[in-house]
This record gives sequence, C-alpha cells and structure tokens, in this order.
Amino acid sequence: LGGGASDVGVLRAAGGIGATAVTLMLAVRPLTKRVGHWLLVAVFVFGAATIVFGLSKSLWISVVAMFVLHGADSVSVFVRSTLVPLVTPAAERGRVLAVESVFIGASNELGAFESGEVAHHFGTVPSIVSGGIITMVVVVAACFLFPALRKVDRFEDLSEA
Repeated sequence: LGGGASDVGVLRAAGGIGATAVTLMLAVRPLTKRVGHWLLVAVFVFGAATIVFGLSKSLWISVVAMFVLHGADSVSVFVRSTLVPLVTPAAERGRVLAVESVFIGASNELGAFESGEVAHHFGTVPSIVSGGIITMVVVVAACFLFPALRKVDRFEDLSEA
C-alpha cells in the first residue's frame, strides 16, 4: 500500500476495533435466532473481506476490510464457542473443549505456515485472495454438507436436546 509504520499500526488497530465493536454489539444484542445461518454468513463475510483486503490498493479500503474481517470473525467465534459446549454431552465436554482448543491453536499456526508458503511461491496478493475464495467455497459446501448446522435456530433449543 506504500505506507509506513503508522499505516501498519492503523491496519492492526482496525482489526481490533472491528472485533471489539462487534463483540460489544453481541453483548448488548446477542444472536437469538438463526444462529447457524449467522455463523455461515459471518464466515462467508470473513472470506469476502479477505478478498477485498488482498485486492485493495487503498489504505482506507484496507482498513475497512480489516474492520469487517475481524468483526465477522468475532461473530464466528461467538457462535462456535457457544454451540460446541451445548451439543457436547456433559461427560465428554472437558475433553472435547480441550481438543478443540488444541486444534484451533494449531490451525492458526498451520494457516500462517500455509499462507506464507503460498505467498512465497505465488505472491502475497494471490495468497490472500485465494484464502478468501477458499473460505467462501468451504462455507457454500458446508451449507449443503451440513444442513443441520445451517438450520440451527436458537441456542436454547440445543441445550434442551
């Protein structure tokens, strides 16, 4: 983007501000209906914002993309971190949450490695854009492969099951 260190700081802050804004919004007005739908929408928006960020040549478009990207990720984290304990039997909840924590941590590191390798071989922009495209394709596939997830309406319905 041709900027300096302060522009990098603005970009980094935009993500934190986006995540904070959406988290505060969820605290005030939590998702109560169609949570499976909103999970998939959030991940799709995450992928779309990633593509916008990767293609942007403007600092301010990139800032907005980072704001949206991290905001969408906050919705995804909120829904996933609420769904998993609700659908896991109480006797297995500790183990499942421990394994999930390990996989989430490992996926971040593996994702960083994969992105770095793709960027090394194909360039930074193709690495970012392809990541966004793959994210969106996975969401569309998940809609068909896991229709029960898409149809989850309320968290309360799961806790009664």
